[in-house]
Amino acid sequence: MELTPAAEIESRIYKFQQKLVEQAVDGALILVLSDLFYFTGTMQNSYLFIPANGQPVLMVKKSLTRGRQESPLTNIVAIKNPKQIPEILSAYGYDSLANIGLELDVMPYNIYKSYQKIFPNAQFQDCSAAIKEVRAVKSAYEIKLMRGALAVIDQAFQTVPAYLREGMTELELAALFEAELRKRGYAGPCMMRAFAQDFFFGTVCTGASGFYPNFFDGPVGGQGPSAAQPAGAGWKKINRNEVVYIDYTAIVNGYTGDQTRIFCIGELSPKLVKAYEDALFIEAEIVKSIKPGTPAEEPYLLAVKLAAEMGYKDHFMGYKEDQVKFVGHGIGIELDEWPVLAKGIKQPIMPGMTFALEPKFVFPEGAIGTENSFVMTEAGPQYLSITPQVITYVK
Repeated sequence: MELTPAAEIESRIYKFQQKLVEQAVDGALILVLSDLFYFTGTMQNSYLFIPANGQPVLMVKKSLTRGRQESPLTNIVAIKNPKQIPEILSAYGYDSLANIGLELDVMPYNIYKSYQKIFPNAQFQDCSAAIKEVRAVKSAYEIKLMRGALAVIDQAFQTVPAYLREGMTELELAALFEAELRKRGYAGPCMMRAFAQDFFFGTVCTGASGFYPNFFDGPVGGQGPSAAQPAGAGWKKINRNEVVYIDYTAIVNGYTGDQTRIFCIGELSPKLVKAYEDALFIEAEIVKSIKPGTPAEEPYLLAVKLAAEMGYKDHFMGYKEDQVKFVGHGIGIELDEWPVLAKGIKQPIMPGMTFALEPKFVFPEGAIGTENSFVMTEAGPQYLSITPQVITYVK
């Protein structure tokens, strides 16, 4: 089991504490699982208090044993109910909390009201932007973990030709692909911060199922197995000479890689082959254009311009009214971290930021395109994905 080094946790907490001081916040209560893991190294049922100055306190409801095994923090104590938080913090000298930060971007209203009762004399401020800013720039350790995740998904993609066959269902293909990921350490469900955007493993779409839209904020939806799970692989059987589109995350040791590759039993039409080549061209042009400090909207605006010039205005990143308004997204512990490569996002893309870039096209006969994971360096974007970008044909 890979445990987060103490120096890594200390650095993250220090950077966040600097932002708390800037916001004149006495401390922050961290409750979201992804943030808990980032700042503690454990994802147990816990409440984390990070003061603007001083040592954090991790209060663990379950499991205290694993919390102490997995986290390098010094102050790790048991708790039964969040009503105990003020008493526990007071024992560590944190008893005059006038301004407390909370993750208000995702905290439900009823939970917020409960903390107002627990801290009746405190004012609450949203500290979610500060957390996202700290998390957006990855350390060398985090990038190493992401490279490991991309190596796992590369190995899984290499196995597809051995079991891809005509007549199997998308769900069968998904199950076999997921098994290859799991055998190599894939954790499973992918964490997302966006409300009501649950994401299950990844997407397998073949032929016309790639044209099916759904609720998920992505360019390609898929039919899914039912109306209750309307995304990804469904019951459709795979035919010859159609696109087999596989878009998956790989979550290993808490960190996410994101990648899409294209397969086909037989041959694809010249139209779809050209669309795939054009997607690679758009990706290459974006990679050439990005430098440290590039505003996050510029890759998207360039991609839309190029797609329109090539005749794909109605097909780029979805079909017509179901098109999404981004061409890439940050990746890390969550699938939707900063930066978001979308119109109106002025945030500069800085060294250490990691993101997935996914120029794709959707047609009635199927979805096609590419997706790779990158890290921004001082010299520009560097591929984290290592799987060759080719259409893999199976006889």
